[in-house]
Amino acid sequence: MADGGRRALLKAAAFGGAGAGLAATGLPEPAVAGPGSRGPRVAILLYDGITALDAVGPYEVLSRVPGASVVTVAKRVGPVRTDTGVLGLVADRALRQVRHADVLLVPGAGNRGVIAAMEDAETVDWVRRLHERSTWTVSVCTGVLILGAAGLLRGIPATTYWASRSYMESTFGAVYTPGRFVESGKIITAAGVSAGIDMALHLAAKLVDERTAQALQLAVEYDPDPPFDTGSPEKAGPELQQLALRLLEDAAA
Repeated sequence: MADGGRRALLKAAAFGGAGAGLAATGLPEPAVAGPGSRGPRVAILLYDGITALDAVGPYEVLSRVPGASVVTVAKRVGPVRTDTGVLGLVADRALRQVRHADVLLVPGAGNRGVIAAMEDAETVDWVRRLHERSTWTVSVCTGVLILGAAGLLRGIPATTYWASRSYMESTFGAVYTPGRFVESGKIITAAGVSAGIDMALHLAAKLVDERTAQALQLAVEYDPDPPFDTGSPEKAGPELQQLALRLLEDAAA
């Protein structure tokens, strides 16, 4: 089905099920970028070994912010393999081609990927330069360690993947703060992987307004109801923590 036909079908189903569109509810239309206006420019860093959902989860939300433009950026234009080596994401621009963004988004990776990125001077320098002019600098999971390598975390409340909390504090001087995401000035850090979606919805409210962010949550039908209550190390316990890390390591390319 063509994209236009699919949209028409979805729109008809949604409005038919609800029995009324926005106009009938009396609510104002969502904020949109008008003629001549410019929405936020979002740059998502890609690098070898990246965790796919760290980038794709926030992308699904931020790419639908009214007026937003999103670009994926890596050392070189082209495909970047994710941590398992199975999935590839495509970088549209090289680091040298992107000198400014309103939102800089740094996803995380497994040990191999994030350590290589932290030790890569070109990548770290690029993050530091974009942060100087960004409105928001955000990270997901172990992406916060790249912010740390760029010297952005000392004394800053932040969160990260549960297994990296102590490393983040001891190596970069961040102050670990519990939460799915933590906002400190213009830096927002998200906990592991799926928390990037929570962070992106919070950021969408900052970029536009809360009502639009609520609509975006519905647009991607983000209504978590997991079958198990083991989504944090505190709930899971030591045995599952060890198994989780082993599963990640075994799946890594």
